[in-house]
Amino acid sequence: MALALSELPPFSDDRVLVGENSADDAGIMLISPDRALVHTVDLLAPVVNDPYTFGRIAAVNSISDIYAMGGTPLCALNVIGIPADLDAEVVGRILRGGQDAVLDAGAVPIGGHTFQDTEIRYGLAVVGEISPRRIVTNSDARPGDLLVMTKPLGTGIVIQALMTRGVVTEALYRDVVQSMLTSNRAASEAMLRFDVSACTDVTGFGFIGHCWMIASGSGVGVKVRSSKLPVFDKVLDLIGDGVVDAGFNMNKNSFEKYIDFGDGVPPEFTGLLYSSETSGGLLISVSEKDVEALTRSLHDSGLDAAEVVGEVVAEHPDRLEIQP
Repeated sequence: MALALSELPPFSDDRVLVGENSADDAGIMLISPDRALVHTVDLLAPVVNDPYTFGRIAAVNSISDIYAMGGTPLCALNVIGIPADLDAEVVGRILRGGQDAVLDAGAVPIGGHTFQDTEIRYGLAVVGEISPRRIVTNSDARPGDLLVMTKPLGTGIVIQALMTRGVVTEALYRDVVQSMLTSNRAASEAMLRFDVSACTDVTGFGFIGHCWMIASGSGVGVKVRSSKLPVFDKVLDLIGDGVVDAGFNMNKNSFEKYIDFGDGVPPEFTGLLYSSETSGGLLISVSEKDVEALTRSLHDSGLDAAEVVGEVVAEHPDRLEIQP
């Protein structure tokens, strides 16, 4: 993608506060001195069999980029790819799931676009509002900050296990689906009350990819404690049994030159941290003085898995060190 974008002629517009020159979750454009619009778009192939649940997960995943920047969603357009022989009732259930997620976010669905595809793909183009004075990017993390992860990791592994093996435990499936359905709204609202310097949501590039983007964009190093990472129960066992997420090779090839795995880190964490996540949590860089209050607020919001998972350091900029 970086190579493709390099073909575009550069342009300048003072209204663009966050644009294609960064790897942030969404673009932001100033519309008045105290108001800006935040824009994002995303699509997913089905991650569960039930059309309504899939539509809702895809919508929550799309809206998450607005929350990662500290914004509030305003409206959304459906974007859906449909095989020619797909039953209209299935399409309707997908769209109903998406609409319910949009309305729950306090936003309004205002139409959309369909296209023919070989498989179902669904997501949203979302517009939100944000204060120009309280934009949270992924490129301002400070040495001394601590990193907080708000949801467990392992959705990609579980989805792959379902696709290739057809079954995971009922408890694991229930927990993963509930996590993917859980909006990052509460996490976003919580972080804005504290001294937060950077944030991203952990999705397609996996924990390592999104964490590295914070390190690279901020010109800092990051140390991650693998033992502190929240992980769905049995996911490491699935990796040990040979389950490999579909995004693993792409993410590993893209980021492994920036990553150091320390002695004593269980080998399953390589499979986990390079795996893609669907509707993952927020990874938040927060000052040490506020980290306890932030995690307490996240727990009070029902995000029981929220954990301090690492620290931001001045040494070794652009690198991640994964420690036991």
